[in-house]
Amino acid sequence: MSEKDTAYQFNQEPIVQREGAITSANFLPNVFLWMFIALGLSAGCAYFFSSDAALLGLLIDPINGSRTTLGTIAMFAPLAFVLVMSFGMNRLSFPALALIFVLYSAATGISLSYILLVYSSASVIGCFISASLLFAVMAIAGYTTGQDLTKFGSILTMGLFGIIIASIVNFFLGSSQLDYIISFIGVAIFVGLTAYDMQRLKRIGEGIEYGDASAPKMVIMGALTLYLDFINLFLMLLRLFGGRDK
Repeated sequence: MSEKDTAYQFNQEPIVQREGAITSANFLPNVFLWMFIALGLSAGCAYFFSSDAALLGLLIDPINGSRTTLGTIAMFAPLAFVLVMSFGMNRLSFPALALIFVLYSAATGISLSYILLVYSSASVIGCFISASLLFAVMAIAGYTTGQDLTKFGSILTMGLFGIIIASIVNFFLGSSQLDYIISFIGVAIFVGLTAYDMQRLKRIGEGIEYGDASAPKMVIMGALTLYLDFINLFLMLLRLFGGRDK
């Protein structure tokens, strides 16, 4: 979850028209295209690493069941990729930023392969469908609403920091009751952030009238933002309603 707050950096600069550039008409379609590519890659990596014993053995020691060095790296690699993308956006070229985003989505999928070992396939599919429906409804709401969601975004961001801190505290406490409360609040926060981020991306797209060199990079960062909203919403729902695999 701590990755989410680092994904809010967008560089909006004066625009110079050029052929084949990202414009207001194709900004959001490109954002969703990259988001769906990332989700598909993450899902594929999660499935293959959880179902293939050889690949799973790279992450979990088959003898003692503990994480291997590579498994530990896989757990923290997504955060490192997000930090590089967020703080290096202005310095990185579009191909480099896109490559890092692809690597990030693959690393996230590998790190999520653990959940397929813990939760039943039915509950994973059910929570994924539920997250997809919630995400779609709130994305449409954020796109179509005439109300300015900026003030709600500030509140939601503070709430996000709150559940991050609470999650760190609960890591040491190990309270299942607190975990339930964090997950419940987390669902509400990421549902709200989906609408807020969608409205923000819509406004960014509207400001790209002719396209410029930074517009493709803003597409990647927009895809990252919505990807994080969806993944965290899915994980929160899974923590609340996911059935453990027997």
